[in-house]
Amino acid sequence: MPTIQEPAREIPVLMDADIVVVGGGTTGPIAAAAAARRNKKVVLVERFGSLGGNLTLGLNTKPSGALVGGLPLELWKMARATGAAGADYFAGTKTGKVKIASPCDPEIMKMLLTRLCTDAGVQILFETVVSRPIVEGGKVTGVVVENKAGRSFIGAKVVIDCSADGDIAAGAGAPFVMGSGDDDDEIKMQPVGMYFTMSDVDVVELARWARQTDDVPAQAIPDNDDDLDYGLWLTGFNKTIRAYREETNIDLPRENITLKTANGLMYVNATRVLGVNVFSPIEFSAAIVECYRQIEEYAQFLIKKVPGFAKAKIAQIAPVLGVRETRHIRGEYTLTAKDVSGETSFPDSIAADVSAFDVHDVKGADVDFRGLKPYELPYRCLVPLGVEQLLVAGRCISADHTAHGRSRNVPACMATGQAAGIAAAIALDGNTTVRGVSIERLQAALREIGMPLYADELG
Repeated sequence: MPTIQEPAREIPVLMDADIVVVGGGTTGPIAAAAAARRNKKVVLVERFGSLGGNLTLGLNTKPSGALVGGLPLELWKMARATGAAGADYFAGTKTGKVKIASPCDPEIMKMLLTRLCTDAGVQILFETVVSRPIVEGGKVTGVVVENKAGRSFIGAKVVIDCSADGDIAAGAGAPFVMGSGDDDDEIKMQPVGMYFTMSDVDVVELARWARQTDDVPAQAIPDNDDDLDYGLWLTGFNKTIRAYREETNIDLPRENITLKTANGLMYVNATRVLGVNVFSPIEFSAAIVECYRQIEEYAQFLIKKVPGFAKAKIAQIAPVLGVRETRHIRGEYTLTAKDVSGETSFPDSIAADVSAFDVHDVKGADVDFRGLKPYELPYRCLVPLGVEQLLVAGRCISADHTAHGRSRNVPACMATGQAAGIAAAIALDGNTTVRGVSIERLQAALREIGMPLYADELG
């Protein structure tokens, strides 16, 4: 495309920190709090005005797996204590039941994540975008940020990339692959979508129908109707959707949809847009427009065809597009499909994870959601190749397209954020690099906060 010349200029140094965490979504607050609790000066940079990303702003609300220890479990206990989350439940899938931490109230969770960080001493910068990392001699030394005050620099001894898309790692020159990593011209990534909620749903009527129908094969329904506020989870509706398509000729692209409750609202995961390059502002914006169309159509489908929705209406629409997959940063080790099936044990494991395997097909086929046995996340997946004093955490860690089906979920993202924050602090304490950090010290620190490290600890 055509270019213009941007004049060079000097920018002010806003502050210096021990550790800068880029991205305040699901992963970044855990990383920031973990590092700050080890007496490090931590700055958390977030482009929106609240924390939680897809979990809160995106209305995703649920971890898609159990939270087994450390700060993630501490956070969910905080939510339960305030009535902002329910008890764990078991969701039925085609491979049996998978334990899932209940959804949270996304509005309360924004405040709890903020409290977790500020209580630990984290400096949060809201409504601030990171433009690029600064690299000197192959080492990241800080980031350039932009906000209402203009453009400035934050110096750092370690940067943790929790941007989800690996923006900082890619900008620093770390290698990466997009999606499946195929060499052809087609970028193959899981589709994007957008959550919405509906109010005035008769959840008791819906639950009674769901227990009897064969059109909701994956479900978690509490025995007690009083527990439906946080405990109802339904995936399916394939036959009903197909019949509605044939009757109306309306384009509903998903083969199935998921409904779940959280604090009196019904959360709907139904939209899907394939083949979106989220790094193209034109394609990204078009995907949002298409999601709005689909939300209107799916809401009408539910009102007309699903018991319990007769008086329902749209209550809110996520203000952000839900992106499942983009860059996989290449690290010292790349997690594989075999690894996330629980077939590999790692001496440098930083967490045992029981997230569901959750893959939305790149070509639009039915969602592959199932429970698998526990697996391990090695520290090497957090250490990018080719650049120093940088860690990645969250869904951009070094994992292949299939392994990403587990490692992209909230429990794994939080676990990698926690490990990255602690590792960065330990490296600074020991005057070493994050690449050379003592795995023994890291694992001991994780043990101290109750984080299981190996799959056999979870049964």
